[in-house]
This record gives sequence, structure tokens and C-alpha cells, in this order.
Amino acid sequence: QVQLVESGGGLVQAGASLRLSCAASGRTFNNYVMGWFRQAPGKEREFVAAISRSGGSTSYADSVKGRFTISRDNAKTTGYLQMNSLKPEDTAVYYCAEGVAPVGGNSRLYGYWGQGTQVTVSE
Repeated sequence: QVQLVESGGGLVQAGASLRLSCAASGRTFNNYVMGWFRQAPGKEREFVAAISRSGGSTSYADSVKGRFTISRDNAKTTGYLQMNSLKPEDTAVYYCAEGVAPVGGNSRLYGYWGQGTQVTVSE
């Protein structure tokens, strides 16, 4: 049974940093692309970042480029999203997902999803 469990969300002020984690189990972690998506209240889910199986290739939404960094530790079967210089518009529920190549934001290529972790950024 595949499980993805996010953690690390919280309430922070604008300009702060958070690191989200996504612990994976149930299948061979390094066989799959990992992605992060987010959904704000009243908005559609949107792509944030993705990373290839080896970690050698990444992709980011323009809105987070230069502020967020995606990474993975295949030995620990865990993925990460380091979020710096947070803005109020980053407020959302953040989801990690496992998918197939290519690395990118097509949510239809991600077959397994976590339950999400709330990130709230105040002014």
C-alpha cells in the first residue's frame, strides 16, 4: 500500500522559511518522479515543483522559482520542499505526489497523493 505523508506545515510570517517533508512508503521510492502541488481556498490545485527519480532534474512554477527548492533523499524515501521568503500568496494546503516521467506539472501523471499539510503565511 503506497503512502505519502506530508509534514512541516504551519503558520509563519511573511519572509520566513519552512521545510516540508514527504515520507513515502509502499513501493520503490526512487522509481518515481516526486512533485509538490498546492491548493488555496477557492482556487484550483496548482503545480509547485517536481524532481526526477535521481534528483538530477527539477522543475518549478514561475511563482516559486528562486524561493523554493525541491530535493529528495532516496535512502530515506523522503522528499522535501524548502520554502524561503514566504509570501501571503503562498498560503495553501501543500500536497506531495508520486508520478511518472517527465518531470513537470501535469497532475494526471501523478498516481499517488498525500493528505496535505497546511501552510499559512501572515502579513
